[in-house]
Amino acid sequence: MSQEIELKLALPRRALPALRRHPLVAGAHKLGNAFTLDNTYFDTPTLQLKARKVALRKRRQGRVLLQTVKCAAISSGGLSQRPEWEQPFTGEFDFSAIDQPEAARLLARHRDALVPVFTTRFRRETRRYSPRPEVSILLMIDAGEVTLRTPDGSERSAPICELELELEAGKPIDLVELAASLAQDLPLMPADVSKAERGYRLFLDNSPAAVRAEPSTLDAGQNVIDAFRTLAFSCVRQWQANAAGALAHEDPDAITAEFIHQLRVSQRRLRALIKLFAPALPATFVEHWNTQLRENANRFGDARDLDVFDEELLKPVTPEGMGDAAAMGALIDSTQRARTEARIRACHNLDMASQGRLLLAFTAELHRLTVDALTQAVDLRTFARLRLNDLRKRARRLASAAESLEPV
Repeated sequence: MSQEIELKLALPRRALPALRRHPLVAGAHKLGNAFTLDNTYFDTPTLQLKARKVALRKRRQGRVLLQTVKCAAISSGGLSQRPEWEQPFTGEFDFSAIDQPEAARLLARHRDALVPVFTTRFRRETRRYSPRPEVSILLMIDAGEVTLRTPDGSERSAPICELELELEAGKPIDLVELAASLAQDLPLMPADVSKAERGYRLFLDNSPAAVRAEPSTLDAGQNVIDAFRTLAFSCVRQWQANAAGALAHEDPDAITAEFIHQLRVSQRRLRALIKLFAPALPATFVEHWNTQLRENANRFGDARDLDVFDEELLKPVTPEGMGDAAAMGALIDSTQRARTEARIRACHNLDMASQGRLLLAFTAELHRLTVDALTQAVDLRTFARLRLNDLRKRARRLASAAESLEPV
């Protein structure tokens, strides 16, 4: 088994020439000529492998056939680490090398029920980026499509256009820093959805849905910085998923209000986290990212406010039978026009380049945060108790300074 550490970045096909010309890409060592990869993904008719987040594919590269098994892993900011087993394909599946017991049992149990589900076909260009002796990163540019044939004989497809950065030597932060550097000049969006996941979405004819906040996975034994990172990466996943979901719709009218709402929720959660953990964080980090996240959320404020105004206040009202139905109708019409204009502005502000740049820069900053002796000495329970005491003192001061506590 090998551990695949990679960072996946989506980009528009029109940006491929600019990507190839970028100094960091053009200056990387080219590894042979571009080649085509044909991949067939297998599962049971009831998708038992997908249900347990296992992907099985057969890959053809020229005359070479390979069998690959991958297990899913949590991905944040496009960066993922997952177990992978790859070996020659000899005509039938061989799972004897799978040394993860649960995955091995799953594959053995369903071996006879495996059928092709979808295929991917893409052209791959590979380069090696090595800015210093201890760092080696493969840059793989993939362009093609995922396709499948439906039971009625029709065909569905979706495009593939992405840059994969795979770590050969070095640390995960090296991938993030390279991606952040490229994103300064290119429209790159970190992508946590694998080719297999996209294939399954196409097979099930599922559109991405808005992503809400994840349940907390904090461990009381974590130090303060690691706890902050855990919660912040959860917010990053919510931010990225909703930005990607909204970007999937070129028509502003097709962008659901929930994508915009949940994106703004992710920004509020991050700002609240930064404020809560501020005593343990660098002052420059707190000041910079509080401002950046507030400004990013404000880009979509008008669209969200008008969505709420229309959905929750106007739509429940029926103009017929009112004293001034004409005025109410005019208000509804003007609100619809303002809502459409706000969505167009939100669509313009929600461009891949700006969101990708912010996401990657923030992810890089999270990885760079260090645990000093003081934060290492204070456990999470102690930190929480100290912060609660600070909040109580602040509440008492505000209450003492208030002229009246009566509701107004």
